[in-house]
Amino acid sequence: MFRSHGGFTMNCARCGNHAAAPGGELCRRCEAARPHQVTDAGPVADPLSAAPPAYPRAPYTEPPIQSPHGPAWLRSPVALGRTVAILLGAVAVADAVAVWADLALLDVSDRLAGGDWSVALENDSDRADGLVALAGVLQTLTYLATIVVFLVWFHRVRVNAEVFAPFGHRKKRGWAIGGWFVPVVNLWFPRRIAVDCWDASSPWEKPRSHALVNTWWTLWLLSLFAGEAGDRTYLRAEEIAEYRLAARQMLFADSLEIVSAVFAALFVLALTRMQDDRARSGPREPEPVTV
Repeated sequence: MFRSHGGFTMNCARCGNHAAAPGGELCRRCEAARPHQVTDAGPVADPLSAAPPAYPRAPYTEPPIQSPHGPAWLRSPVALGRTVAILLGAVAVADAVAVWADLALLDVSDRLAGGDWSVALENDSDRADGLVALAGVLQTLTYLATIVVFLVWFHRVRVNAEVFAPFGHRKKRGWAIGGWFVPVVNLWFPRRIAVDCWDASSPWEKPRSHALVNTWWTLWLLSLFAGEAGDRTYLRAEEIAEYRLAARQMLFADSLEIVSAVFAALFVLALTRMQDDRARSGPREPEPVTV
């Protein structure tokens, strides 16, 4: 209830945040959002419909809500999501350069194993080593840039998800960043947070499948383990056979990382679009009450 000069007035029966309009049960904002009445003579416009609710027009200007994890407010993920997708494209390009370097290294290793030593082979060997070094630099730079922007985006969509579903999150929002760096738990905490955000951001009428999230996460783990194995084998290699094995492992890992980067970009763009659509659609209409 709100207290006025003439006594007490009732809260809005729908939102509970504002005083009900005189003689009614809803506040003026909810009255404006209510569908038009229909009579035998045709539709009759609500007299308060000239003042539509502000939420659909300005989806990212609403005050924060209080969730179990603290105040949560909507902030647009669109620019960050697009930036992450572009950086993931750069990662895929760096991985393509790495595939080229792996093929060159594998070719040199095969020729060396066959005893075909020549000046041309020595030059090709130096070129392969240079390509491996170049690919390593490109991958490091693109990975670091992508990690920073991705973590900012991931934390933002995590907070946004609390606005859509305050009670549907199994991990605190700090794990959206910390969960990637803590050993062991980084194998499943980020996926769990991603699934919670995905569910909270799905359309009201048709929840989205987890297939894209699971595919992205599976490819990410496989590429992570494959890349680690290939790097270790290459650094320990001393014999021709060991270099050939390292080249094959690195070729597999870098090829898998290209696919992983593509699915990561699809996941980022899909979740970004879902949250933006939810924010622009406004709050969900309450279910009708049957007596």
